[in-house]
Amino acid sequence: MHHICCGLADNPALPATLVDRLVAVADEDIATRLARRADLGRAQALALAGRVPGSAVELAYEGRLAAEDVDPAARPDVACALLDQGIGRPGWARLLAGHPDPGVRERLAACPGLTEEVVEVLAADPEPRVVAELALSATAEVAARLAGHPHAEVRWAVAGNEATPPEVLAALVAGEGPAALRCLVCDQEEIPFAHDRECPRLDCALPPGAACDGSHQWTVHALRESALRNPSTPVEALVGFAEHPSAGLRWTLAARPDLPREACVRLVSDPVPGVRADVATHPALDEALIRRLADDPHADVRRAVAHHPRIPLDVLVRLARTTRLATVLLPRVAAATPAEVEELAGSAEPAARMLVAHRRDLPAEVRDRLAGDTDAKVLKAVAGHPGLTEGQLRAMVEGHGLRILARVAARPDVSAGLLEDLVRHEPPVQKVFRVVARHPRATASALLRCLEDRQARPVAAGHPALPAAVIVELLGDADGQVVEAAAANPALPPALMAELAERAEPMDRQ
Repeated sequence: MHHICCGLADNPALPATLVDRLVAVADEDIATRLARRADLGRAQALALAGRVPGSAVELAYEGRLAAEDVDPAARPDVACALLDQGIGRPGWARLLAGHPDPGVRERLAACPGLTEEVVEVLAADPEPRVVAELALSATAEVAARLAGHPHAEVRWAVAGNEATPPEVLAALVAGEGPAALRCLVCDQEEIPFAHDRECPRLDCALPPGAACDGSHQWTVHALRESALRNPSTPVEALVGFAEHPSAGLRWTLAARPDLPREACVRLVSDPVPGVRADVATHPALDEALIRRLADDPHADVRRAVAHHPRIPLDVLVRLARTTRLATVLLPRVAAATPAEVEELAGSAEPAARMLVAHRRDLPAEVRDRLAGDTDAKVLKAVAGHPGLTEGQLRAMVEGHGLRILARVAARPDVSAGLLEDLVRHEPPVQKVFRVVARHPRATASALLRCLEDRQARPVAAGHPALPAAVIVELLGDADGQVVEAAAANPALPPALMAELAERAEPMDRQ
């Protein structure tokens, strides 16, 4: 019955009177689904919060509760949720800034629009995690002040704040100013200490690998990583990390789009393939560096450089022939001129034709030529083009069915008749069942075939084109996911919805 109730709570066709019934029997799972209903009324939301107190925060975020519905002293978590959306009462923040639970103060510190008075109270909080939460989104002035906080975790948070002044970020990266006195590790353990990545202690809250020998090295490393990701950090303060012994820092640096060419030159020779792959699409790369990366021994690097917007077409075609690329329109092909499009489409190389077949703005004659291609990879790429006729699609399926069936089935304009033929294809293609099961044009006949596939069955069970008798039968399925999907199906007969809701007993509240 629990799966049925969860499904009913998701059912968009559920009448309001039955929503009331589910509220009366809800547990945490059902409450989560009810809280997300667009038609949940305020009275129902209040009743649900009373029945399942844990749902009140989600109800607040879903806009189902108002300030007058909340007592901040009794439910500070809900009050913080409303403050986070800017709809709490002004006095709440002053009250909660002095709450004895640091978790409440931490949630408050994440709320926008706090008054200067409340910010000052939180900035002086004795719990570093409260101040760190404030520092993540503090104004430039407050962030600059907190950069000198004695706790390293607060400085780490400042390093990730894009409002932090660039000169402050540069100083943090360089380790300038007074040294931090504490960190998460030495707050809890006698140093030197290195946290076991497989720590068996159930009450341990330290991150895997956290360590401190008195220099707070783990937190300092995390601080630098945050600063490297922060677009406000001056790039000139970071280029030296291209030769840092930490692969993690080099990898993070490689993702910055503002790196100068000299830093890119160093990173394309990095021993870590991930670093080379991340720098492979960098705008500062010239043709020589692009060609060098296209010859990289690691496939991930070659795949990455294929996405560079200035990669020469001859290099891209060679990569498509020798490396398995993502089946998407690549930037260089998207920017190809009409002459280049014609050149690619008319190439004797199937890889070149496949690349251009991903474009959806092809001239009709080019599109039709590619739709009649003899290479399955080309047909798979062009199968989603909106200009293709059903006759063309059927011809493609007949010639290369197994390779392109799922692509054809995913077309939003595919006919119901073709969908029925695709699920009857022999030999079957399992992915097709999953695609057809969620297709809005799928017919009852096609969906019945989809129900025979284990992975497609839960998807098909929720399709409104299923016959009512089949949906009812699926309510007794051995798979709970199938039961939930069937109960959530808007085609479920209203009389049966009422019967099922009335049979529901109150669930144990978590």
